Amino acid sequence: MEDETYSGLGNGGEIDTKVVQTFQKNFVQVQNILDQNKLLINEINQNHETKIPDNLTRNVGLIRELNNNIRRVVDLYADLSTSYTKSMDASSSDGDSNGAMKSGGNKRNRPA
Repeated sequence: MEDETYSGLGNGGEIDTKVVQTFQKNFVQVQNILDQNKLLINEINQNHETKIPDNLTRNVGLIRELNNNIRRVVDLYADLSTSYTKSMDASSSDGDSNGAMKSGGNKRNRPA
């Protein structure tokens, strides 16, 4: 199962199980954070509507937490992007070693 690959990426490439598991793990983390952000935003809005000073003061901490969560989501997406790029580079270099052409190698030469 460690060396299992998934195919059907549209360009005929393959991606290994570890990469897929990393994507799934990161997407679950992102979704959990986004769900938490939804709750934070609802609480911030409710506190704002009450105009009660203690609730407005509490919003400062909630907004900081929201900002930190947004940073975490950005970092997770950056990690996903890096992982995807590395996996595509690895699969294209695997194709190169098997004699496959790079995407830029499909140009036709004009007759002289």
